[in-house]
Amino acid sequence: MTEATKTNNLAPEEITKKDVTKAYLRWHFANEIPHSFERYLAPSLLYAMMPILRKLYKDDETLKAAYKRQLLFFNTQLSWGGGVITGLMSSMEQQRAEEEYEQKEIMMQDDLMYNTKAGLMGALAGIGDAIDSGTVQYIFIAIAVPWAQEGSPLGALFPFVCFALYQVILGVFFAQQAFSMGRNATGLMQSTGVQTAIETLSVLGLFMMGILAGNYVKVASTLKFSLSGREFVVQEILDQIVPGILPLAVVMGVYWFYTKKGLKVTQALLWLTAILIVLAAVGIL
Repeated sequence: MTEATKTNNLAPEEITKKDVTKAYLRWHFANEIPHSFERYLAPSLLYAMMPILRKLYKDDETLKAAYKRQLLFFNTQLSWGGGVITGLMSSMEQQRAEEEYEQKEIMMQDDLMYNTKAGLMGALAGIGDAIDSGTVQYIFIAIAVPWAQEGSPLGALFPFVCFALYQVILGVFFAQQAFSMGRNATGLMQSTGVQTAIETLSVLGLFMMGILAGNYVKVASTLKFSLSGREFVVQEILDQIVPGILPLAVVMGVYWFYTKKGLKVTQALLWLTAILIVLAAVGIL
């Protein structure tokens, strides 16, 4: 085998959109499986990137170096963070492989790649949590709650299936766009338009949670009293003055508990159940 043939065998292959889609889907379905305290989700990212890295680096040593590069501490949200960073790392690794193969000055340094990843993973996680967990899932739940109340299995299946499909489609879209744009994707995610959209959706999410609480948190008072021969029903008085005040009080009480004690869901449910049982026993609720 000639030297030229050996060199050609080490040439990086072209990364296609199909490769990027496959990388995101590997990340998506392996996201929490190898979760570890030391590296968090880095093994999932490496698993996603492995087919791409194998196409780019034909030499064992450079391939090992790329594996180590993608195995550093990593933690982000599934679709927004995972999609953008998977596509962006694919683009940056492709540039790094070409620089190494052509023996050019290495502009795509390890520190630059990791700092880009580290700078995005927290910001994108915040965006994804605010929009996906704080808004979109509640829209699907609000649509499905009436079906669940009627006893239809769709009430349970619809939010789960729709939210899962939404995240897969969104993640693939972000991965493709980030790969096509390369490092310019970072500027896009930090643009004024995107930030305005994020704030708008966050407000919408708060409205959706308020609507769900107002419609589906059922708390009513059974307290009655007589005065000058006339019976007064406390719940009717409350409905005339401040409708929905009791469900609001319950929701705000749980929120206050979370702000004081942290997100201890089980404790909150136990305390809420105990308080409601006592109030029901004495005839207030």
